[in-house]
Amino acid sequence: ERIEELTQMLLNMQRARFGQRSEKSVYVLDDGTRQLSIFDPPQGESTNVATENADNQSQEPPLTGVAAREDASGDTGEIVVSGHKRKKKRILEELCANLPVEEHVVDIPEAEQVSETGSPLVCIGREYIRTELVMERAKLKVVKHYRKVYANREWEMEYGDADLYKPDMPAPLLKHSYVSPSVATDVMVKKYADGLPLYRQEQQWKRLGVPLKRGTMANWMVQLSQRYFTRFRDRLRDELVKQAVVHADETVLQVLKEPGKDPASESRMWVYASSKRADKQIRLFDYRDSRKGKCAKEFLTGFHGVLVTDGYSGYNKVPEVTRAGCWAHMRRKWHEALPKGEAGQKSLTAQGYRFCNRLFALERKLEDLTDEERRLQRQKQAKPILDAYWAWVDTIRLPSGKLKDAVTYALNQKEYLCTFLDHGEIEISNNQVENAIRPFVVGRKGWLFSDTPEGAEASAVIFSLMETAKANGLRLEDYILHLLSVLPERFEAHPDADIDDLLPWSEGMIANFPTL
Repeated sequence: ERIEELTQMLLNMQRARFGQRSEKSVYVLDDGTRQLSIFDPPQGESTNVATENADNQSQEPPLTGVAAREDASGDTGEIVVSGHKRKKKRILEELCANLPVEEHVVDIPEAEQVSETGSPLVCIGREYIRTELVMERAKLKVVKHYRKVYANREWEMEYGDADLYKPDMPAPLLKHSYVSPSVATDVMVKKYADGLPLYRQEQQWKRLGVPLKRGTMANWMVQLSQRYFTRFRDRLRDELVKQAVVHADETVLQVLKEPGKDPASESRMWVYASSKRADKQIRLFDYRDSRKGKCAKEFLTGFHGVLVTDGYSGYNKVPEVTRAGCWAHMRRKWHEALPKGEAGQKSLTAQGYRFCNRLFALERKLEDLTDEERRLQRQKQAKPILDAYWAWVDTIRLPSGKLKDAVTYALNQKEYLCTFLDHGEIEISNNQVENAIRPFVVGRKGWLFSDTPEGAEASAVIFSLMETAKANGLRLEDYILHLLSVLPERFEAHPDADIDDLLPWSEGMIANFPTL
């Protein structure tokens, strides 16, 4: 059993590094379209290529289009196979429909606009040659702010002094700092949306002629999140706990200077998302120093709907919620237990994998139904599949290795995996929040860790705002620039000013900053 466990572990490591990441059956199971694995054993002992080709003729992958094949007698026949859809290629005008257009016209020098006979040439039109997409290099400039000062000279002459009159200055983004909304937006979007660490941005700034240090940029991010964006995150949380459905997940985060913890220890970034069908799309990141269930309990205080999660038992500490399991995780357990080669296609794990695929195929058909209609159809169509699935799971005796893990997961999560039958408003997987957490995971591969808890908290706040803006279809750069342009003045005048008109789902934001 130990040898089998280690062999399966090695196989999954090879799959993770070299194989398909997709869990779709066309890639996982050999349906004639799967990419061949370089780790599959040879299909037979013969080394004669001609013999092997002859033996495998019946197993050739399907051809595309119409293929003509000549048989032994020399006759030619046609094999017609089903076609496939391909996206239409977009021309440059379609790709760049929202960009300004500049025309560059090449003319004959004025001195040469004379024919060989001496008569002047007359322009009769112009000829189109080509279209190019041109990018202008980023330009930086320094803006110095002054204000005029006025005095009452007559009053000064008569009484010896005079009051000074000055106009009100616009509030700075950060006091005693030279950062502007445009610079802060550029740094923020590059790090948190594009996954570009600050030390790489430092090199970019140096090439532009500005030796801007990464520590300075990090301080900007922390101060901006504390001064402006924390209120947005708190407001988003207030809306999230009102939702009927919340998706939750967490991932590893390393913080070097965490009080009372070793620098190599692991903290957590908890992520919460609203349902796919919710009117207000919300993505919230919450930095905590542990994976304890009390973290989710504290954050979701006031939420009483359906909580969709993976199999982590810590979510059981969240009170007054209905737990729902994730069938994508269940399918992944069967995928991890699949043996290599043809044996995998006929194994117990392949049967479990196909059960999960049947549920996902049914869900795609029910996608456009209302919540109540989907609930009724799940009771009618999905419940028989589930009944057959659990009856089949109960027939598996004395499993070992990864198969044992899959069966154990199924039995332990049975109650939560069946929740979707009674709730048409939820999805059968936790992919909603896993898609939201992906930008953080991709960025973490670049910056590796957070230096301080303040930096980790700033990342959580900024990620929450950015991912929520993206989920609501806003142009990220324009939206963040707008916030950093209007918030200093608004908060300077009223520290507790209302921000509802600036939330990502507000009509004004959607109208002014729609995604391209």
